[in-house]
Amino acid sequence: MQLNTHQQAAVRHISGPCLVLAGAGSGKTKVITQKIAYLIKQCGYTAPQIAALTFTNKAAREMKSRVQQVLDTRAARGLWVSTFHTLGLHIIRTEYQALNLPKNFSLFDAQDSLQLLKDLAPEAIAHDKQRLLQAQTFISNWKNQGQSEQTVTDQASSADEHMMVKLYSQYQHTLTAYNALDFDDLILKPTQLLQQKPHILNKWQQKIRYLLIDEYQDTNEIQYQLIRLLTGIRARFTAVGDDDQSIYAWRGACPHNMSKLQDNFPTLNVIKLEQNYRSTTNILTTANQLIACNPHLIEKALFSELGSGEPIHVIAMP
Repeated sequence: MQLNTHQQAAVRHISGPCLVLAGAGSGKTKVITQKIAYLIKQCGYTAPQIAALTFTNKAAREMKSRVQQVLDTRAARGLWVSTFHTLGLHIIRTEYQALNLPKNFSLFDAQDSLQLLKDLAPEAIAHDKQRLLQAQTFISNWKNQGQSEQTVTDQASSADEHMMVKLYSQYQHTLTAYNALDFDDLILKPTQLLQQKPHILNKWQQKIRYLLIDEYQDTNEIQYQLIRLLTGIRARFTAVGDDDQSIYAWRGACPHNMSKLQDNFPTLNVIKLEQNYRSTTNILTTANQLIACNPHLIEKALFSELGSGEPIHVIAMP
């Protein structure tokens, strides 16, 4: 598949911030991989100066594989393609001393964290798994929003909220005593470090000269803060996403991060990928009518050149 006009525009825009609004089946992965190749082959970047972030290890492996199809092994050596959490872990392992961590710090998975909460929780909820899971969710959301213990303490109003905040404080202090981090710390800690240590921030901004973010609509507040820190005043990044495909608000995703880009980066170039390469016109017409019922940050309408296709059949479920 050759790049269409809008895909070419997305690939070639490198002088400032870029948001690619990519509808379903519009070739966004091809745009990302071709842009990486363009940066290296045509724009003087080396692979180690480029980082591409996505949300699952599977997606990262797929992106790496696609890049290897358009770049030879030598040119691609040192390219960073990973999840946000893997990049965060890399920063932590590099800067562990600045974070007052031992080199062999521990990582707590979800089950470890739940067990720690059980050990710390008051008797009223220590044996209530649903309440413990609720506490785990509260703590995770607070970290993903970048809220400090002091902030959540000030905002607590009910007795139940005060209990959750106290448990958060005990949980965090115990993690510190154990020289341990949980999954959410993998993004929170690097973000806090870059905010507090300008010389370390400058080092990572020099290291990552161009940043690409896939599935941008699934970013949360702390991920957005990390993106802003890493890209700095140069703001050389491409975010690829679609607010109509945002389905992870329940775990902290904030599709309004798209509007934040427009607010925080006045020179943001918005490019829409509206040609769908998977579906026929009948399918897309129906999909557009359904999607039109959703609130939109940026309007778009998918179209296809694959013909009308079979008529749509509506099946009523009992």
